[in-house]
Amino acid sequence: MKQLEQLIATGEGYQLEFKENIDKSLAKEVCAFANADGGILLIGVTDAGKIKSLNITNELRSRVQDTINQIEPKIRVEIVAHGQGILQIDIPKGANRHYSCSDGFYLRIGPNSQKLGRNEIIELFQSEGLIQFDRLEHLRADFLSYFDRFAYHNFLTKAKISNQIEPEQLLKNLGCLTENNKFTNAGVLFFSKSIDFLLNHAVCSCILFNGTERVNILDRKNYNTNMLDNIDNAVNFVKAHTTTAYKIEKIQREEIHDVPEIALREAIVNAFCHRNYFQEGANISVEIFADRVVVVSPGGLPSGLHQEEFGYKSVRRNHLIADLLARAGYIEKAGTGIGRIRQDAEQNHCRYEINYTKDWFTVTFYRQSSEKILDNPPNYPVRVGVNEINDGENVGVTDGENIYQHIVNQYNLSNSDKYVAILKHIAGNKYNAQKLSEILNINKRTLERYLHKLQQLGIIEFVGAAKNGYYKINNWGKSIN
Repeated sequence: MKQLEQLIATGEGYQLEFKENIDKSLAKEVCAFANADGGILLIGVTDAGKIKSLNITNELRSRVQDTINQIEPKIRVEIVAHGQGILQIDIPKGANRHYSCSDGFYLRIGPNSQKLGRNEIIELFQSEGLIQFDRLEHLRADFLSYFDRFAYHNFLTKAKISNQIEPEQLLKNLGCLTENNKFTNAGVLFFSKSIDFLLNHAVCSCILFNGTERVNILDRKNYNTNMLDNIDNAVNFVKAHTTTAYKIEKIQREEIHDVPEIALREAIVNAFCHRNYFQEGANISVEIFADRVVVVSPGGLPSGLHQEEFGYKSVRRNHLIADLLARAGYIEKAGTGIGRIRQDAEQNHCRYEINYTKDWFTVTFYRQSSEKILDNPPNYPVRVGVNEINDGENVGVTDGENIYQHIVNQYNLSNSDKYVAILKHIAGNKYNAQKLSEILNINKRTLERYLHKLQQLGIIEFVGAAKNGYYKINNWGKSIN
């Protein structure tokens, strides 16, 4: 009884859903939990957490089980009847994902179960490795017609692979050629002619604009050869259209690039490696403005990678492409690319932003020539933004875990990871407790205790009326200095 009361008191969330009665939505809720991380469904409880007792009969149990049996593939759940007239259904994380009911595919996203569209289903299957774009056979790309010998030998040289093996066999060993001598999509991207004909959305567009707006184009190049050349050409395009300054200390001259070279290269390689190639009609673009350089890649964070894990955990969208780039020396071990961008940009005092939405991933570097290079450059705060598609809000997350950790350590706060996450989401945003609770998946009452503590210490304050107000960091400078 007590355990059930505590469960109800936590309120609905990512792994808990209330339903007053059994209806046709039962199957989609079970599907959504099974396709995510599992969860608990309490039937006989209102959305507000009030118990509305059911008459739990054998017939009712049978209805529940019959509904669940309609889900494909079959899934085992545990059904428990409580004395208060509540039916509890424990749904495990599915072992044979992905599950569907008669109404389609559903996934638990935050506190809601959402029906997935075509692209989302593809992404869902892709995240489980059931569909991988780079391993799919390209039906029109036969070896004899499209093999690019120059690209092949360039790859062998960079990967330090002997050319004693016949190209067909080596490409098959690499996963780039099928047994019937058709290129896979990865094979097309690395070793074929006419990429713009076979995979026209894989072209990289590099554009130089006059000024700070997308109005007047001074130069434009579309790179449509093999992936290694496209990466090199994109990097060189930026270097050719940006400036290099110099700082002289004693007898040594130090070059200071508009955009740090390592960070730039990592951003461009990341765009090619991790873009969503299922997203047709969209190209990688590298845009140069008077004040910034922007690298844009189709596809946001891969499924399976959460916001708080970004930059610290690697989830590969294109396994074969990543492997080929690693062989050629274009990437190091998995998950280091974003870290190298951050490190190089910060060491060179270059402001940058990393933004991602459901469909796009963007890295922006602010040109140092536009902000005046100083002998003692400031430590610019770096911002990582997340654009929420559904509500159009900009969620700003200040990068540099050490900044928030410094604040938390300064006040010797326990559960430091929770406080760090809260401060990251308060910075630059206008969130109340309810919004923060939804984003962080923390029970509202628990979250309010954390917020109260931060208010007591003077780190944050609440601004505005109770209904429409928001939290903000109060003594930011005092806290981090």
